[in-house]
Amino acid sequence: MKIKLVKASELKSEILKKLYYENALSCAELSILFGKSLPIIMKAINELIEEGFVVEVGYAPSSGGRRPLTYAVKSDAMYIMAVAMDQLSTRITIVDLYNRPVAEVEMVELLLNDNAIALDKLIEYINSYILRTGIEKAKILGIGIGMPGFVSAERGINYSYLDAQGESLNEYISKATGLPTYVANDSSVIALAEQKFGVAKSQEEVMVINLGWGIGLGMIVKGEVFRGHDGFAGEFSHIPLFEDGALCICGKQGCLEAEASMLVVVEKAKEGIKQGRLSTLQSVIDDPLKLMGDAIFEVAATGDPFVIELLSDAGYKIGKALAILIHIMNPKTIVLSGRGAKGGKIMMAPIQLALNKYCIPRLAANIEILISKLGFDGEIIGAAVLVMENFDQEKLIVNTKRIQMNT
Repeated sequence: MKIKLVKASELKSEILKKLYYENALSCAELSILFGKSLPIIMKAINELIEEGFVVEVGYAPSSGGRRPLTYAVKSDAMYIMAVAMDQLSTRITIVDLYNRPVAEVEMVELLLNDNAIALDKLIEYINSYILRTGIEKAKILGIGIGMPGFVSAERGINYSYLDAQGESLNEYISKATGLPTYVANDSSVIALAEQKFGVAKSQEEVMVINLGWGIGLGMIVKGEVFRGHDGFAGEFSHIPLFEDGALCICGKQGCLEAEASMLVVVEKAKEGIKQGRLSTLQSVIDDPLKLMGDAIFEVAATGDPFVIELLSDAGYKIGKALAILIHIMNPKTIVLSGRGAKGGKIMMAPIQLALNKYCIPRLAANIEILISKLGFDGEIIGAAVLVMENFDQEKLIVNTKRIQMNT
């Protein structure tokens, strides 16, 4: 176990976060994790139990000798609002401390491109959702929002969408909702989810590819999300790979996103069918973009040759870009996540084919490429994690008072 030394004044909030991530731990395990004596850990645990945040969950499996008691977060002690955005729609829900939705996930159409009222609409959706659930704001720890674009999580500014006239989105949304708010790029949020709860759990060096309408990258370096100097690291989709390629939304030609994103796959599917290619997608060709995007994976699962051809072509191009990433970062694990993870099995072979062609064998030999089990839920879970990552002792004290006032 990796030891994390924390100040005594921060111990309770750090224990709560660790239990949130690990489900259940004993005092002995927490003692090792935080480098604190058993009496100090036990005192903190007892206080968290009294305050309503932690519960006993039984004994750990026997490894010889007396079995230790284990502890976990009380699932309904607090709730978190999680918001997952893409360029076309937004999903909103409230989850408990086991990341289980306590209200139905709501998806609303919210176009971000060239939409001056997108931010106000987002706030309207958030406030109305809370009202409909009947959950008291005092029980909601905060709002975590994953969103596309050039997002500075530190400044709370999205330089691509949701213009708040230079004000931090964190502050703007917080004032409008009455809840602490944290925003981050969708791909870094998904990387958080995969490292805390997904197939890359607890790994130190992970590259998470967000296969969505665009192609994003979330990087875990030395166990932490790596965002770079200005917070924009991971613009994997705008690697210029193809000479005289399609024009990208960034204004450049030949970007990976303009050649292999889900948006491009859908557009190529529509164009191919219009030109006479046979596919069971014919029945949904006039459906909205989002619905056709979902249909692509359903049709691929039936073995539709045209759709498999499109996904394989996208996979090969993504693999070519991954070869560059591997040469620079030398990660232990690459995770295919996001909406497009449903097509991961089809894409895996052409990705590997491209790596065999473009990647130095010594660098590629020990890399594990995994398909996310969180998939489309990754951004929702990551948005909740974003709130917990910003949880500290001060917020614990505030929420302790809220719980005491409501009991």
